Amino acid sequence: MPIRVQFRLRFMLDESIALGPGKIALIESIARTGSISAAAREHEMSYRRAWLLIEQVNACFEEALVSTATGGKGGGGASLTEFGQEIVRLYREAETAAQVAAKKPLAAITKRLRREVAAP
Repeated sequence: MPIRVQFRLRFMLDESIALGPGKIALIESIARTGSISAAAREHEMSYRRAWLLIEQVNACFEEALVSTATGGKGGGGASLTEFGQEIVRLYREAETAAQVAAKKPLAAITKRLRREVAAP
C-alpha cells in the first residue's frame, strides 16, 4: 500500500475556513476557466455551492479575491483580482515552505507506519 502525506493548510476566521486547499483549488480553476460554473463542474459541485464558497472567501479578506461579471446576452464570467493572484501565490509558497520544513519529521513518521492496516 503506497504511503502519502497530505498537508491541509487552513486559515480560520472564527469558525469559518477563510482559505484552505479546497477553496484554493476552486479559485485556481476559476482563474483557468474564467467561470464559476466551469470551475464548479471541474470540482463536481453545484454552481450555488461554488458561488457560496467564493462569496465566503471574498468576505473573509480585506479585498475580493474573485471578481464576477453578470451573465446574460454579453456573457458573464469570473476572474482573479490582482489581490487574489497574490493570495494564491502566497498560499502555495506557504504550503511548499511547510513541506520543506517538515520533511525530516514526516519521513521519520512515515518510516514507522505499517505497510498494511492492522484489523481492529
